[in-house]
Amino acid sequence: MIAMQYSFTLPADYDMSIIDRRIAEKGPLLDSLPGLKFKAYLTARKGSRNTENLYAPFYVWDDECGLTDFICGDGFANLTQSFGWPTVRTWFVWEAQIARNIRDAVAATRQLRETPAYAPLADLRRRESAEVFEDVEQNGALASISAFEPTTWTRVRFQLWGERNSARQGEGIATFDVGHISIPGEAQAD
Repeated sequence: MIAMQYSFTLPADYDMSIIDRRIAEKGPLLDSLPGLKFKAYLTARKGSRNTENLYAPFYVWDDECGLTDFICGDGFANLTQSFGWPTVRTWFVWEAQIARNIRDAVAATRQLRETPAYAPLADLRRRESAEVFEDVEQNGALASISAFEPTTWTRVRFQLWGERNSARQGEGIATFDVGHISIPGEAQAD
């Protein structure tokens, strides 16, 4: 699996309800996208916990084919025409734990971590995989992803939460609101 995120920083006075409407209208369009494990439509509003207005969706792909088909497709081209050409960050997924009720997510957190030079990667992967399992099984996360990127040796821990006050806070942890979760292949509840 591959995790992916891009982000658009919007002006401080931007009407974020425009983004909320776009998510409501366009979010369900990816509910049947081949190769997508899930997409979390994320926003952050400038305020007490965030320094900027952001639209920053987070994806987990089954493999690179779904990712490249999406990036090369019309939907992404239209998005870049509206908001600009983003930097797309990708990470190889070490572990992904996803609860059945992932669609109940209302908040997300993302923590980027540097990997020290010559760190024992196998040990680090085992430890982080165990923590991801614990996040969902014991700490109430609806999804927890641990992934790494070997060009800059960064790791990401991404989590989805069913309550805003459950979302982890702390230095280096970015917080987001969840507008929609796309999960292709899952039966839609009405």
